[in-house]
Amino acid sequence: MRKLAIVIFACFLCCCTPVAPAPPSDDPAKNDWSATLPWVFDSSVIPEIHLTVSSDEWERLLSAYDQNNNTKVFVKCDAVFIKDGESIRIPSAGLRLRGNTSRRRPQSKSGRMQHCHFRLDFHQFEKNPYHTLKGLHSVDLKWFKEDPSYVREPFCFEVFRRFGVWTAVNDIYTRLWVKVGDGKEQYLGVYGMLEHISQDYLYARREQFSDAGGYLWKCSYGARLRSSDKDFGIDDNEREHVYELKTNKDSFEDAKKQLKDFISRLEETPSESYFKWLESCIDIDLFLRTYAVNVAVGMWDDYWNNSNNYYLYFTPGGRMYFIPFDYDNTLGTSHNCGVQGDAGRQDPYHWGSSSNPLVVKILQNSEWKRLYKQYLNELCSGNGLCSPGTAMERIKEMQAAVNSYVANDTGEDMSISDKPASWGNHPEYRLLTPGKNNYFEVKAGVVAAMD
Repeated sequence: MRKLAIVIFACFLCCCTPVAPAPPSDDPAKNDWSATLPWVFDSSVIPEIHLTVSSDEWERLLSAYDQNNNTKVFVKCDAVFIKDGESIRIPSAGLRLRGNTSRRRPQSKSGRMQHCHFRLDFHQFEKNPYHTLKGLHSVDLKWFKEDPSYVREPFCFEVFRRFGVWTAVNDIYTRLWVKVGDGKEQYLGVYGMLEHISQDYLYARREQFSDAGGYLWKCSYGARLRSSDKDFGIDDNEREHVYELKTNKDSFEDAKKQLKDFISRLEETPSESYFKWLESCIDIDLFLRTYAVNVAVGMWDDYWNNSNNYYLYFTPGGRMYFIPFDYDNTLGTSHNCGVQGDAGRQDPYHWGSSSNPLVVKILQNSEWKRLYKQYLNELCSGNGLCSPGTAMERIKEMQAAVNSYVANDTGEDMSISDKPASWGNHPEYRLLTPGKNNYFEVKAGVVAAMD
């Protein structure tokens, strides 16, 4: 009888002990993105990332940079992600440098660690479900280069998302440590951790896109969406292309034909049938919301003005989605570029080149132009997300959350201050000081004066 009781009790424990949840699938189509992204990018908790790199791998990374400062070489590292009491270790993750003009050597010739942008790919060397972050395969880590306010890109992407632009990436502040070989672990300070735009990004939004199996293009400087544009290529981790295919690379020629056909049609003279075509292949309301935010935050290094910094996604059915990207040079960090000399005061109707057809052609439709103006007003007036009072309060909250974590072992970017980038052409702009030089007040005035 006693043995029977023991057996019954053992069976009871087996039935009642919680079963460990199934690991995330190696297939992004099977992952529960509704659970993954809210946990990883929950901004109420600032996580820690600890990277350990062997001396040999670190030297390989430095050597690759010295030979080619645009290197895309991945090296192995051991990554640990700590958040809200949970620690996730991912051995043999991939680490590489990223950035265009902002890419730099992660260690000076004298041996001092330096801030730089990284891409962390958990799946680069070990392709199994345990080499992911709750199913997420890759993230981008960005230091706050030339942004002493520590808020520009996080603020912009938050405005996008809160204004209904679901194509904007998720992002969060994080704290980053790097240890090389047997050396001391060094604290690099506060970084931005951003969702990497890849197959994961598409599957996380497959309901909005309707289909995540299409062609994703990264569009860099020179991507005007003109038929004379050249340099279409595949993301091969070797060189950058103006138009770079990120998904379904085996079907490059088909993807290229689809994009070039879209560009050719885009250059046609607007007419009633032309606008119907645009409406059939673009979510016009989403696009206008995107560009209203883009102009409200003063993003001059964009498609319209500088033919730069965006992604395009084409569904298998041919619908195109515009994806905003790289918003650190905003909110008063202004530059003499394209048609611009003042990102705060530039006319929103003439934000960029008249020869870049996508925005220009859309705004030739009177109803869409009216909607563009309406969205700018919603953002910049009253209690809008970019109105002076609302924006300043939110920026104060964001800075308060990270202020105590900013000091770091590199000796760089050690404090928060209210200034634009030092190379900008309008050093007078401020985010938190009311008055004639307050970026949000200037922008609100420009928007209010639109015809």
